[in-house]
Amino acid sequence: MTRPLSVAVAGLGTVGAGVLTVLRDNAELVAARAGRPIAVTAISARDRSRDRGVPLGGLRWYDDPVALAADPAVDVVVEVIGGSEGPARELVRAALEQRKPVATANKALMAVHGAELAALAERAGVPLAFEAAVAGGIPVIKALREGLAANRISRVAGILNGTCNYILTVMRERGREFAEVLADAQKLGYAEADPSFDVDGIDAAHKLAILAALAFGRPVAFEAVHVEGIRAISALDIGFAGEFGYRIKLLGIARQTEGGIEARVHPCMVPQASPLAGVDGVFNAVVAEGDFVGRVMLEGRGAGAGPTASAVVADLIDIARGRTTPVWGAASGALSDAPSVPMSEHFGAYYLRLMVVDRPGVIADVTAVLRDSGISLESMLQRGRAPGESVPVVLVTHETNEAAMRAALLRIAALDAVLEAPTLIRIEPA
Repeated sequence: MTRPLSVAVAGLGTVGAGVLTVLRDNAELVAARAGRPIAVTAISARDRSRDRGVPLGGLRWYDDPVALAADPAVDVVVEVIGGSEGPARELVRAALEQRKPVATANKALMAVHGAELAALAERAGVPLAFEAAVAGGIPVIKALREGLAANRISRVAGILNGTCNYILTVMRERGREFAEVLADAQKLGYAEADPSFDVDGIDAAHKLAILAALAFGRPVAFEAVHVEGIRAISALDIGFAGEFGYRIKLLGIARQTEGGIEARVHPCMVPQASPLAGVDGVFNAVVAEGDFVGRVMLEGRGAGAGPTASAVVADLIDIARGRTTPVWGAASGALSDAPSVPMSEHFGAYYLRLMVVDRPGVIADVTAVLRDSGISLESMLQRGRAPGESVPVVLVTHETNEAAMRAALLRIAALDAVLEAPTLIRIEPA
């Protein structure tokens, strides 16, 4: 029998334990598809006494994860520690310098240091695989880098964070506010005790940076991604979105423009007929548009032990088979140097909600500011009357420039009849 592929796993949390479970429960299937057995022989985690729900007997245990890279009996290193710095980065660097293939589920590491690590892998002539870093079990990395390799990708967009999608779904279905739905999501385990990475859009931005690099053949550029989260979204906005025929989703969007690459993460209003509008709960989805293939959409569970471990093991099967592809789809010398387009140059339509004092002339003052900024209105909505009290006014613009919209927003916020900071949500075509 062909010698088993010897794997070391660093990190025995949800995903690490999941990798061991998949390799154990589907051992025969994995061996058949890999052409040889795949066996975990070494592990590293901080707490030896904790029960992970999987048998660990007979495995070599390292307290220092970086030491896994130097184990001569290890063929491949799996990094599922997490975080862009510290032991995760040191382990991946050490493994590549030892000319050992790496499979990682670490989106932060790949988004922030992916260019450096790709160069290391290229020099070492070994794979750096990261299917599990984006959208869990959805094979979006392979789809972009290999399945759509014959296409020029013009746009990639997606729901990249299940926590945010769950919160927005429950807010819409039950008419509840962000803070109370977040608290429930934390109790259910859908949100972390500190949810900032999720609800402030950082997790989705890490994933979008990776997708943009793959889609457009350019070195990863996390620092160029515009990032906004969902904390400011209210049940009121979700209700108005429905009246206008939209749903609110946190999207990551990367687009090839004449000026370069636009990459942004923020809440969007998407038409209810859009395929992304129907993706609810903790599910993720990614849409890619190619010049020959047209539009392709992938949907599924974007996190959790099973889906993420599935993606890690798929990478191990490729490594066992000797299937390798450059990290970003092409050798470093063939990557694009297209510039990043700043958010101020974005062009699109906008939803604007104001809370204003209900008195004559307020709407005229607001529309005068928009007129002076060259922004035209498609529609306006005001529900009910409450003279002298606060009422919501909703405006939907035609397509305009982000910089102009931002300048107009500052002037509108300064009007004495506007009682709180305006809410601005971009409208994204289907």
